[in-house]
Amino acid sequence: MHLGFVTSEYPHPRISRAAGIATSLKNLVDALVRRGVEVSIFVYHEKEDAVFTEDGIRFHLLKKRHYPILGWYRYRKHIAAYVNKFVRSDGIDAIEAPDWTGITAFMKLDAPLVIRFHGSDTYFCYLDGRVQKWKNKFFEKQAVKRAVAFIAPTTFAGQESAKLFGLPKDKVTTIHYGLNLADFRNEDPSEFTKYRLLNIGTIIRKKGVFQLAEMFSKLVAVEPRAELILIGSDSGDMKTGSESTWEVLQSHFSDEAKKRVKYVGKIPYSEVKQHIRDAHVCVFPSLAETLGMVTIESMALQKVVVNTNYGWAEELIDHGVNGYKADPNDTDAYVKIITDLFPSEQKTLEIGKAARTKIEKVFDMEKIVQTNIEFYEQIISR
Repeated sequence: MHLGFVTSEYPHPRISRAAGIATSLKNLVDALVRRGVEVSIFVYHEKEDAVFTEDGIRFHLLKKRHYPILGWYRYRKHIAAYVNKFVRSDGIDAIEAPDWTGITAFMKLDAPLVIRFHGSDTYFCYLDGRVQKWKNKFFEKQAVKRAVAFIAPTTFAGQESAKLFGLPKDKVTTIHYGLNLADFRNEDPSEFTKYRLLNIGTIIRKKGVFQLAEMFSKLVAVEPRAELILIGSDSGDMKTGSESTWEVLQSHFSDEAKKRVKYVGKIPYSEVKQHIRDAHVCVFPSLAETLGMVTIESMALQKVVVNTNYGWAEELIDHGVNGYKADPNDTDAYVKIITDLFPSEQKTLEIGKAARTKIEKVFDMEKIVQTNIEFYEQIISR
């Protein structure tokens, strides 16, 4: 089997962007290659045109191009022509692309196209209650029309996406993101910094950062030893027009809470893992996700996670067993959960251990990769 992946991001020094899709894609691709599947990755919007092979993966970098008119259409046609060249010459059996902004709209590919619902603009605007740009909505709908099958990382994300794009629910297959568990080890879970909270993700409203600021301000008032570490890229704030959500966010912390918050920005992934190990509790009150990689990564490292209770989290956490869920707008509930955890190291370790067990059972990439292979075998044999 030879699979091709069209993407705008991937974790590699020569590739300019690597966000949430990149992490989940790399986990899958590495596992596919270990199973003997050939993989070609086509990365668009790059700074250069290049082709190279590394770790058994064939990389194709496609330089971003500018056209005097209809650039969105002509660049898509350029990508399609390039991909089709290698579909024919290298025998690529199927192509996968993300839903975000509908990159495969107007592409006629010479292999079956599968779209993975990582989280379209349509989906996130729906969850956020925002008005969507007509262009993004149009492109994403056109892209969906071109696909023969769809994958979603949670049943919730799949069902909501099917509803938004007018697809029958049985057209979307749920296949969770997975982790290579050998890369997520915590040799001594009892070694952590007491009272330290950790949040990982882009500083943006949809991640619930303003709810987090309110919650932490309340927490510090009852437990002044609490501290909060924030990790992730800053972003512009659509509501205020500020170029920095972090600058806006700071005014939402109480004066005492400000003294106990540290924003470290974007850091190497190896350092992120150590921050997870050091944390007492990981807090992710996100308002919009399809799954949330940082949640399962933290659970794999035997951390207590306090997550949102919105639909996608239902498949991640069993409340009170291997983590906790609460409405992001109910900040008092978060404070109650955390203050109950702080005094009890035994409870912290028990929940963390159960979290690892849940990840081993449901999100182990060595199991999930086989599900992906079987899915693609069915697509190719049609």
